[in-house]
Amino acid sequence: MTQQRRTALKELQKLDVRILDARQRIRDFDPMFEEVEAPALILEGDLEKSRKRLQEMQLEERRLESSTEEKRERLKRLDERSASVRNLREEAAVSAELEMVKRGLQNDEQEAFTLLDQVGRVGERVAELESAFAEASQLVEPRRDELLAERERAKKDLEILEGEREICAGAIDPAEMRIYDAIRGREGQRAAVSELTEDGACGNCFGVVPLQHQNEIRHGDTLIRCEACGVILAAPEPVEEAADEGAEEDSEGASEDSSSDLDGDEEAPEADDPTEAVEAKEDA
Repeated sequence: MTQQRRTALKELQKLDVRILDARQRIRDFDPMFEEVEAPALILEGDLEKSRKRLQEMQLEERRLESSTEEKRERLKRLDERSASVRNLREEAAVSAELEMVKRGLQNDEQEAFTLLDQVGRVGERVAELESAFAEASQLVEPRRDELLAERERAKKDLEILEGEREICAGAIDPAEMRIYDAIRGREGQRAAVSELTEDGACGNCFGVVPLQHQNEIRHGDTLIRCEACGVILAAPEPVEEAADEGAEEDSEGASEDSSSDLDGDEEAPEADDPTEAVEAKEDA
């Protein structure tokens, strides 16, 4: 019964190792997704920047249009005002303001023209990036769907393993389970159960186990832990290969005996024919 419990603990540990591997496989999908989606993500980032830049330039373009329209209205009013000046002083002031507004209008128009050209180029860049992003997304989608399907299968495998672990843990003594869980730790990276080696050492740290403890591990009911590393010690599993080798040796022995009998029959001398003996005597 004790060895059955130790065997259950060893099976539980095997399940825990498989569960850790399954969880790691699921985590390994994240960099794979990043690698597959990297080209499309780079294009998407460039596209967003270009779109934002285009929006800023379009806002600046509207601001310049508004400023240009305002200066044109102001220039029109100054032209009307210059026709009604009453003296040279007013005429000089209006002329100076009119010249200033004209220069400002020219600057705004030149800036608007330059900005309009830039808007056109950035708009073309946005169109190119949108096309490249759409193409990259189409190329990425099949591989991404494949990875998603593989990850879902890995998650289902993990669920099955966790279900098997729950059943296995439910059949183990709660006190032993607490010891087992405490040894493995929160991350579950440490070994909790280890078999004795052929020379009676701990299979985890290879520290020598006292003979009395070895006997208790193999035949007793007490849970024994390694004094050096603290793992639960268990008797090694019976070696099935020994029985198989014995059967093979018996089979080989029987084959050799059969071969010897056949060889003996072949080497035995043949009996003389009685008729030939009589004929030889008469001739004499």
